[in-house]
Amino acid sequence: MSTQTAIDPASIDSLVVRCPNWVGDIVMATPVFECLRDNFPKATITALIRPYARGIIEDGPWFDHIVPCQDKTWSGLMAIRRELKALKPQLGLLLTNTTHSFLTFKLAGVPHTVGYKRNFRRHFLSGGPEPITENGRVKPLPMQDYYLELCNYLGLEQRQAPRARLYMSPEIEAEGAKRLAHYGITDSDLLIGLNPGASFGSSKCWPPDYFAQLAERLQADYGCKLLLLVGPGEEDIAAEIVAKSTADIIDTAADRIDLAALKPLIKRCDLLITNDTGPRHYAVAFEVPNIVLMGPTNPTYTASNLQSTQVLRKELPCVPCHKKRCPLGHHECMTSILPQEVIQASHAVIGGVKP
Repeated sequence: MSTQTAIDPASIDSLVVRCPNWVGDIVMATPVFECLRDNFPKATITALIRPYARGIIEDGPWFDHIVPCQDKTWSGLMAIRRELKALKPQLGLLLTNTTHSFLTFKLAGVPHTVGYKRNFRRHFLSGGPEPITENGRVKPLPMQDYYLELCNYLGLEQRQAPRARLYMSPEIEAEGAKRLAHYGITDSDLLIGLNPGASFGSSKCWPPDYFAQLAERLQADYGCKLLLLVGPGEEDIAAEIVAKSTADIIDTAADRIDLAALKPLIKRCDLLITNDTGPRHYAVAFEVPNIVLMGPTNPTYTASNLQSTQVLRKELPCVPCHKKRCPLGHHECMTSILPQEVIQASHAVIGGVKP
């Protein structure tokens, strides 16, 4: 796609960005946040983001204000309207694709909104690129590139090589160090993180039995510490893995780790083994080697900055289906990735087994 319009950064004193909803998408959008900060160094830049995801971005250098996006109720919409009106953004950038997200900006009085010309909102946006289509459908692209095309559309300069980045405050770093010490993890330990959940749905989840077997083999091969990363609603999965494995697993479920506190834990890992879900993108941002167990999703969407990533995936007739639950009922795309394959991939990252 080519640039279709250009904006003079000096003409913008305040702008607002509607962040994506999913954890991984937010991390993949950080090059956009970086580009905006570089091109609008004196402007007030505001993020509109789901409250649960605030911890992903709040320690970054990109935003002057973070406004919680609770736009599913009238009272939530009115709260957004009040906060944005006080900030007087002249420009709104939509990283979401829904018409609803455009209407949120419209209600708040944002005079110019730029986003992809998709669905009904194409008739109301101030501008934006047309998505690339293929056979009548929007063509899958790496989400990082998809988001950055909005910056290209505005004629903004990419001053750094685009890659996902995350930041931590000194307080979060100190809290993470304290938690790791509480878990008995020292600087000399080989630490492997296991991320068995997926907020998207069960179709993305590798079987708990497999994680249990994997944990036993990893600990036998490396004498490593195993950190089981558990998000909200994933407690039962974690409990099943611990119950079925003879490995000594550090279960973080009781600590209810939020998205800010998760950063230092993943950054400390020597390897993360994960379903195709948000924490894998934390690993990418912190350049932590990671093995991704991918089933029903299209790998194209996450095909950026994969220097430290190995994706294990089976080519089956039914993938990618992007269904939250397997419509066939047997989750073959995940069950056909065997623990031994993950062990072999781990050996490639870590090296040979302990003497």
